[in-house]
Amino acid sequence: MNVLIVDDYKTMIRIIRGLMEQLGFTNLDEARNGPDALTMLHQRDYGLVLSDWNMQPMSGLQLLQQVRSEDRTKTVPFVMVTAEAKVENVIAARQAGASNYIIKPFTLSVLKQKLSAVLGEL
Repeated sequence: MNVLIVDDYKTMIRIIRGLMEQLGFTNLDEARNGPDALTMLHQRDYGLVLSDWNMQPMSGLQLLQQVRSEDRTKTVPFVMVTAEAKVENVIAARQAGASNYIIKPFTLSVLKQKLSAVLGEL
């Protein structure tokens, strides 16, 4: 399965990539922002998107809304990965169609649990 990791913080991409590899994922692509992620989503089929919330020039929420609005990508599992733990942000992500929500910092077991809820048992 192709997985797209979207985060403007290179260290966070490295951390998520390492955890995903520990879970057995090998086809991992990276985007540094929402516009780059959209371009990649138009060029390749992904089975999962993991996106940060706080990015410029397009937030993770805006990226999610755009992904859900397009026929080609509207059913791709999309997990928001963010330090934003506010209830209203979780609600906004759910209303926009997020498959799940992971609050930073998180452990390998939390990531596995959240992804299993979206993808089935890992």
